[in-house]
Amino acid sequence: MGTLKARTAGGGRDRQQLGLAYFLNGRVRGGAEEHVLTLLRGLDRDRFQPYLIAPPELCDQLEPDVPEGIELHRLRLSRPTHVGAMLELAGYLRARKVQVLHSHLFYASLFASPVGRLAGVPLIIETPHVSERWRTGWFKRRYMVDRLGGRSVDYYVAVSRANAEYLIREKRLASRKVVMIHNGSNLERFSPNPLAGAELRRRLKLPKESLVVSVVGRLEPQKGHGLFLDALPSVRKEFPAVQVFFLGEGSLRQKLQERILAEGMSSCVRLAGFQPDVVPWLAASDVFVLPSLFEGLPLVAIEALSMEKAVVATSVDGTPEVVLHGETGLMVPPGQAGPLAAAICEFLRDPERREVMGRNGRKHVLECFSEQRQLSLTQALYAWGWRKRTTPISEPTATPAVPELLKGRLHL
Repeated sequence: MGTLKARTAGGGRDRQQLGLAYFLNGRVRGGAEEHVLTLLRGLDRDRFQPYLIAPPELCDQLEPDVPEGIELHRLRLSRPTHVGAMLELAGYLRARKVQVLHSHLFYASLFASPVGRLAGVPLIIETPHVSERWRTGWFKRRYMVDRLGGRSVDYYVAVSRANAEYLIREKRLASRKVVMIHNGSNLERFSPNPLAGAELRRRLKLPKESLVVSVVGRLEPQKGHGLFLDALPSVRKEFPAVQVFFLGEGSLRQKLQERILAEGMSSCVRLAGFQPDVVPWLAASDVFVLPSLFEGLPLVAIEALSMEKAVVATSVDGTPEVVLHGETGLMVPPGQAGPLAAAICEFLRDPERREVMGRNGRKHVLECFSEQRQLSLTQALYAWGWRKRTTPISEPTATPAVPELLKGRLHL
């Protein structure tokens, strides 16, 4: 069912290293996948030997950016009927002597975490990333399956305070299991880069005076592209020459393309597809817009602010922890085209204000959302959680002191 592609020969590791497997079961590269790549790139390889397990098409998308020395295991496990895949996953975890299994997004954890527990993995972690208030049906809305599956999970990593509160108050997961570690990004890479922006504008043959608005995110209902298109006519009334770029791929591509053509927006809206390097696109933008209906903690907003781009975003979940209204950007209510259009126009007509907010934004994310901080806290959780799970209770180190790095952050 799955195939193993090793980036280096052999699967052995030093006895001092903890085997650490990341599990994904989505099909499109998005924020959760970028989060995993950040961890893979920054892990202390003297302490951890990482593995990546994901569906074949997702592995193909991620492989160019996976560091050398990390095995990719192609495995499709997203339905209860995939019994063979469950057995394959269990065998893989045992064969690699995996000590920590870290699944990303609830639907991945739902399948992988119980398999990991049955396979004898000592420490099992889930990062849910987003709230799931979009669920329909009495059973799903009560999160009963989440709590049932959560019996196999030792810790949940909440990527924002809002995400942590959602897990505890709405999903009613055990608060002792919830750890808050903010998403982080490589803020050196996402530095102001006017030259890259100017070069891209030349390549796209945009007039020098063009106002550019970008939206980066998977083409899925969550990301609010339809809402943006609802708002765009009002923006074009004041700024008829505005240029809009949607960066990302997803199930809505054809539907969005058809709407853009039908409503006469093809001259100003372009579907640029997935871009492995968004730096030039952000650099070329005057305003970045995040019209999401729900989020966890949006990495792309961190990246845009790091590049000193003012952000217009919907006030959902962890986004207000990144975009501070009136300081680093403008927040608008979710699902409302009028306020979204007004905020975009406010920035487009006032370059000085968006420059000030862009500078404030970079200062804010440098202080709070670096990938070094995320990596340090995540690795500390792996080591501390594994030691707590594997040390015999009779020994005095059975409940070691929480590392200083995690004090005050493990539990809300």
